[in-house]
Amino acid sequence: MKVIILGNAGAGKSTLARKLIARQPAARLSLDEVAFQSGTERRPLQDSVEAVKRWISEQDSWIIEGCYADILEPVLGCADELIFLNPGVAACMAHCRSRPWEPEKFSSRQEQDENLDNLLQWVGSYDTRADDYGLARHRTLYESFEGKKRELCHPEAYESVNW
Repeated sequence: MKVIILGNAGAGKSTLARKLIARQPAARLSLDEVAFQSGTERRPLQDSVEAVKRWISEQDSWIIEGCYADILEPVLGCADELIFLNPGVAACMAHCRSRPWEPEKFSSRQEQDENLDNLLQWVGSYDTRADDYGLARHRTLYESFEGKKRELCHPEAYESVNW
């Protein structure tokens, strides 16, 4: 299994990845781990891409999940399958509001909660953003993938993903 899960923040990428790994063990990489140097400062793109390529070369079975089309595009050909989670902005925002504390991203629940308004604003602009994290770019990446691919538009459909 070599799967990329793509979608907006709050789409359910991490949750789906964990469910799939529970059914069939695989290594998991959240692109947040390679996209940033510290805090909110992005690493140079080539450094992030090289980190992902190194990680892929060390794994037999893997899932990569994230919203970074600029990092994913150069490694897309390594995947057997692309899953595009596109449940809509309202669902993503609801998921963000109900997220448990993410200690891998924030030093405290309070710090995470203080960032929520910024996250919701960013998630809410998904349909209109023209950057590497917006719907248009994700759609282009999805359409360009020549392997097995699926677009899931309802969180209930995530349960039907099998290997």
